[in-house]
Amino acid sequence: MDQEKHTETFMTKLSRFIVDKRKAFYLVFLAAFLFCAASINKVEINNDITSYLPPETETRRGLTLMDEEFVTLGSAEVMVSNIPLDTAWDLSHKLEILPGVSGVTFDETNDHYHDSAALFSVTFDAPEDDPEAVTALQAVQDALEGYDVYVSTQVGRDESASLQKEMTVILAIAAAVIVVVLLFTSKSYMEVPVYLIVFAAAAVLNMGTNFIFGTISFITNSIAVVLQLALAIDYAIIFCHRYMEERDNGLDPREADIASLSKAIVEISSSSLTTISGLVALMLMQLRIGFDMGIVLAKGIVCSMLCVFLLMPGLLMLFSRPIERTRHKNLVPNIDFWGRGVVKLRYILPPIFLLVLVAGAVLSSKCEYVFDTNDADFDNKPDWRIADEKVTDTFGKKNTIAVLVPRGDYEKEKMVLQQVEALGPVTSATGLANIEVEDGRVLTDALTPRQFSELAGVDIELCRLLYQAYGLSVEEYGAIFQNPNDYAVPLIDVFEFLLEQKDKGVVNLTGDQEEKVEDLREELDLGLEQLRGENWSRLVFVADIPTEGEETYALLDQIRAIAQAQYGDDVILVGNSTNAFDLASSFSGDNMKISVLTALFVMVILLFTFKSAGLPILLVLTIQGSIWINFSIPVLTDTNLFFLSYLVVSSIQMGATIDYAIVITNRYLELKGAMGRKEAAVAALSQSFPTVLTSGTIMAVAGFLIGSISTDATIGSVGQALGRGTVTSIFLVMTVLPQMLVLGDALIERTAITLNRDRKQRFNQGTMRLDGHVRGHVAGFVDGEFKGVIHGSVDALIESKYQEPDRSQEEDKT
Repeated sequence: MDQEKHTETFMTKLSRFIVDKRKAFYLVFLAAFLFCAASINKVEINNDITSYLPPETETRRGLTLMDEEFVTLGSAEVMVSNIPLDTAWDLSHKLEILPGVSGVTFDETNDHYHDSAALFSVTFDAPEDDPEAVTALQAVQDALEGYDVYVSTQVGRDESASLQKEMTVILAIAAAVIVVVLLFTSKSYMEVPVYLIVFAAAAVLNMGTNFIFGTISFITNSIAVVLQLALAIDYAIIFCHRYMEERDNGLDPREADIASLSKAIVEISSSSLTTISGLVALMLMQLRIGFDMGIVLAKGIVCSMLCVFLLMPGLLMLFSRPIERTRHKNLVPNIDFWGRGVVKLRYILPPIFLLVLVAGAVLSSKCEYVFDTNDADFDNKPDWRIADEKVTDTFGKKNTIAVLVPRGDYEKEKMVLQQVEALGPVTSATGLANIEVEDGRVLTDALTPRQFSELAGVDIELCRLLYQAYGLSVEEYGAIFQNPNDYAVPLIDVFEFLLEQKDKGVVNLTGDQEEKVEDLREELDLGLEQLRGENWSRLVFVADIPTEGEETYALLDQIRAIAQAQYGDDVILVGNSTNAFDLASSFSGDNMKISVLTALFVMVILLFTFKSAGLPILLVLTIQGSIWINFSIPVLTDTNLFFLSYLVVSSIQMGATIDYAIVITNRYLELKGAMGRKEAAVAALSQSFPTVLTSGTIMAVAGFLIGSISTDATIGSVGQALGRGTVTSIFLVMTVLPQMLVLGDALIERTAITLNRDRKQRFNQGTMRLDGHVRGHVAGFVDGEFKGVIHGSVDALIESKYQEPDRSQEEDKT
């Protein structure tokens, strides 16, 4: 026994340690589980996809400046259908006096009333993320109760909370489906609780450790658990199937656990590398949300492997008796008939596949990608998106574009506002230089002391003194001493100076003057918070134009050119359209990077796994074909695709579904040494079917559930594409791949890379002492680990740590 332990491999020793110390691992995992469960709420969720843009992009710079220097008050476009004009006016007045509402824009033009539908542009007193704005919006909705109302707004829209509710439902349904699939493909009913415990532990470990990143995106937070389940549950399945095989071979639970773990560690680690490589490629995206998703999912794979390697062996020992007592007959049908049919079509399907492959590559390159979720063709729409589309269909698109320019020059601002407003698609322009304080007079107009006295209701003598003090403060001595009555100062500047002096107690106003000045102060503060920062001014334009597209980007160029004519390059455009443009600019590079790196990483892993240069090409070609076919569907159905769906799914589909191809290929290579190529292909398909069925069904179900239940276009389109891609991959590896293996067998053999040739040998007969692996015929086919002596007729590939002819038996005979 001591001699046996002494000659054990490292993996066997490690497995024996894990199994024998299982109670210690129970305690470690229990402590880790409790800690991570308590840490889940510490993870901050980021709902803003623009925050993942590279910091040098125009959108990211502009949004940072706007957060630092401006306040964006909440607003809502409220459409009431099927009402006469008189009723619309009454409702407008009713909304204006509601608490929390700072203003309501409504008139009789087509912009606000036509076809018996009224559009009220409501502005609130608080920012859109402030609870006061949410309360005011609720008051508006209550005031319009009983009418046919559609509200388009960002106020009170908590997409993260909605997603979490949806994903809870998705996870519950997915869990139920997975239990059914596992019961169908398992050998014992008590395997299923083991799977569920292992996955629950892995999921909590992954979610709880996300706090080390501080913040993760709402996309990652929503789909990570389901994708972790789909990507990693086959690790537990591989290990459990190995365990059941060892038990069937007569080993007791402990020895079966050790033997199966020693084999599963290598097999699962190799399998996980292709999945992780796809996620690593995702992490290298220029758009940092790829890193966010990649690192969290990769960590999930690691957590799943740790639970399978360290926790599951103990669970199998703990449940060993119930597992034996609840064994049932194999429910997975034998599909030899399928394999024989596939082999018969080996000269027909591959040429068709190559034609489809080329067509898929061409069509997928023509797929129309969109970069704003509101533009994605996605049928499962939330209520707020239905309202947005209803308002847009009735009153046209309201695309808001903000332009940031250096603060201070009101004449330049006025020129930009006038020229941009004159552009065809622009329906409104707002800035300090065009806000009217009375008919024909705007906030930045230069006023004399008398004009200001009449406007503000302040005594003329006081105004003259005020102007003189202002002139002294800005060192404009000549103007105030030559003729103070002609000294003109922008209204906004002199009014702010008046308020400053009033607050200091230098200027005292009468009751009526005080009331009028305070009213003006309230209106002024409202505009200044939104339109003027410490160093920048904000000009806001609304255009009846789509969020993205050539026409939109041409308008952005026109607006930028007009502003740069006044300010040079010191101009920044911000809005959904600039965000879409920046995302589109990064997409082409990210697309190429992910496609090339994922394929390259996977091919390198396969090269070392199979030690053949030709085999990785066949496998990658099969899965790449499924990716091209997958993303040809939107072209054939004349629908667009949200760009992030392609980037995420293409990397996951290549990294994860190639495992199905690896399973079949491994079986084929093992079997063809004992039988012909065609028979090996048939047997490989039949033996691999339970694994591919289990893992593939779980992945496809997870994808389709996300796509059908989620109302978020980003999440939903990822789910649809993932489910569709998984089904495509399964179909190709179960049909085309075996045919390519049979037809390409010569290529596989000729491109084989044989390492350590001196430790491999084929011989026909004799006696050989060895310690290693034998695959081939030894008076019957053998494939396994051996330590001892082989004597007889042998035609096998031997990989042995110790190998030499045994002369002792020959000497005994003499």
